[in-house]
Amino acid sequence: MSEHPKYDAIVIGSGPNGLAAAITLAHAGLSVAVFEAKETIGGGCLSMELTLPGFVHDVCSAIHPLALDSPLFRSLPLEQFGLEMIQPLAPLAHPLDNGTAVMLERSIEATAAGLSIDAKAYSKLMTPLVTHWDKIAGFIRAPLRLQSVLHPLARANFALKAIRSVRGLVESSFKGEQAPAIFAGMSAHSMMSLEQLSTAAAGLLLAIPGHTVGWPIPRGGSQMIVDALAAYFLSLGGEIITSVEVKSIDALPPASIILCDITPRQLLRIAGNYLPNSYQWQLRRYRYGPGIFKIDYALDGPIPWKANECLRAGTVHIGGTFSEVASSERAVAHGEHPEKPFVLVAQQSLFDPTRAPEGKHTAWVYCHVPNGSTFDMTERIESQIERFAPGFRDCILAKSTMNSIEFEHYNANYIGGDISGGIMDLRQFYTRPTIRPVPYTTPAKNIFICSSSTPPGAGVHGLCGYFAARAALRHLHAPNKPIEIGI
Repeated sequence: MSEHPKYDAIVIGSGPNGLAAAITLAHAGLSVAVFEAKETIGGGCLSMELTLPGFVHDVCSAIHPLALDSPLFRSLPLEQFGLEMIQPLAPLAHPLDNGTAVMLERSIEATAAGLSIDAKAYSKLMTPLVTHWDKIAGFIRAPLRLQSVLHPLARANFALKAIRSVRGLVESSFKGEQAPAIFAGMSAHSMMSLEQLSTAAAGLLLAIPGHTVGWPIPRGGSQMIVDALAAYFLSLGGEIITSVEVKSIDALPPASIILCDITPRQLLRIAGNYLPNSYQWQLRRYRYGPGIFKIDYALDGPIPWKANECLRAGTVHIGGTFSEVASSERAVAHGEHPEKPFVLVAQQSLFDPTRAPEGKHTAWVYCHVPNGSTFDMTERIESQIERFAPGFRDCILAKSTMNSIEFEHYNANYIGGDISGGIMDLRQFYTRPTIRPVPYTTPAKNIFICSSSTPPGAGVHGLCGYFAARAALRHLHAPNKPIEIGI
């Protein structure tokens, strides 16, 4: 904040959004330093051996449709810096008790073919959304201030569906069992009760990329995404300083602007002295969502699914029928731990042999729990997996568990285990973290927030960092042209 800054810009946090902000600023010709509290960069994109030697596990994010769909990441030469995305044979499987699985395939036609009575209804719902996704996407990706009036019909068609509860959308669209079940699983990524308005958006925003870009896996682990971003940033002349926890803005070297890849709670802690009481009050009212309980497994072989189709999918959603998934998510929203949780499974090693020794496999598994939970969900999760994969327990060589509080200790942005940076309901989607014309700004003119607590929210896409950096560049009147992406 000095008149004689050491850096033009400092970014706090080296997750995808922090690095995206740093790249955008460096691309505009600014001198930029990134400060990271941990020894290793990555935030939610860290990969490591959590169980046994040779088994590489993704600590948080694992499957990346939003990364491949990100216009920012597509504009960067990340492949030149080691990033390779692998496409599973199918994006998603949702097994049922009758020994079959509902599949999200790359094509709408192939997906619809597995939905029996709802085949035509699924095609009718998804075809216009997928066909016009390039016209719709900017409506979701950009903050309200940057919304254009282009393509009003395509965007209105999406909005009228996305604003609904998934229960409302499913009950008005489908008659069978398979389509409601798979939509329940995708919509449960909202981490809200499926009766709540806007939960249909989560399901649509995962189904659409399934048909456009797939649900890919980074070869070698999710860490490869941030490693590629960091390598490109360093090639632009940037600097990354690790093992330095920023406990106060005042402890940083002099800089013209500071961008914070942190949530409102940490912003209050490190920069409260620079923020007026009215803004602090708004930040304190920011709402965090449910947490997660996660298990990483080292396995002696593939998961023995009753439905062989599950072995074609990078991701498997376990929860049974629509009503069962809805019941699980409703329980979590009411502060309860469901007896039969909705469980998310990623089986990266089926498609990426670098993840485990030859013949062995990994599994990445979690369920939703109330914020701040320390309850051990291991038995309930494994019972759900056994339900659809008898003999799963016999495959386990080792496992590593993390409850919600342990997740917060791993990454301070995961308040109470909330991996989304705050609940993403109607009230807090575009207005995160507060109601401001430019949500990345703060009343302190030199301090910006660039985490998933800003639009467009959770996911590994870098757009929160990109838009925050653009706002900071406008403040600085930076003369060089920043990265331009199609939104």
